[in-house]
Formats: sequence, C-alpha cells, structure tokens
Amino acid sequence: MAKSKLKNLVLDELFEKFNTVTSKKDWYKIFEDLCTIQEIKDMALRYDVAKKLHAGLSYQNISEITGASSTTISRVAKALSYGEGGYMLLLNKKD
Repeated sequence: MAKSKLKNLVLDELFEKFNTVTSKKDWYKIFEDLCTIQEIKDMALRYDVAKKLHAGLSYQNISEITGASSTTISRVAKALSYGEGGYMLLLNKKD
C-alpha cells in the first residue's frame, strides 16, 4: 500500500485520540462537532452502499433502497475494488 496522501502529524494525533473513544454516545458528540450533519449522513450512506455492494446487490437495487445516486454507488464500488481497503476493514469487523 502506498503512503496515505492524508498522513500528517495532526491527523496522527487525531487518530490516536479516536483510539481512546469507547462509547457510541461519545462518537456521536465527536462527529457532530467535527463534521456537518450532511457529511455524517453522506458517510453513513456510503457505508450502507458498501455493505449492499459487498452483499452483491445491483446498482439499481441499491439506488432504489438507499436513494443513493449512481455516481455515489460507482464511487464506493471503485473504492471497494481499488481503494486502500478501508471499507473492507469496516465490513469485516464483527459486531
């Protein structure tokens, strides 16, 4: 894997702080302060699309179920196939 284009000391520190958060309640607080509501909704939608693509649903079915655009579905599919593996890290996590 190539070096992340995002890597820097501030992000390293932020990710280390993320590692200490253990409650869903605290995650809601953090994300609501760090991101706009729309950014959070967009991330949730992309994750939902990734789950459905991974399960083998068609673009059409995913669009009908989630309301995601074909552009969003295509972008997530590209990341699943050619990205850094971040979606798969989440998808493979056990509940």
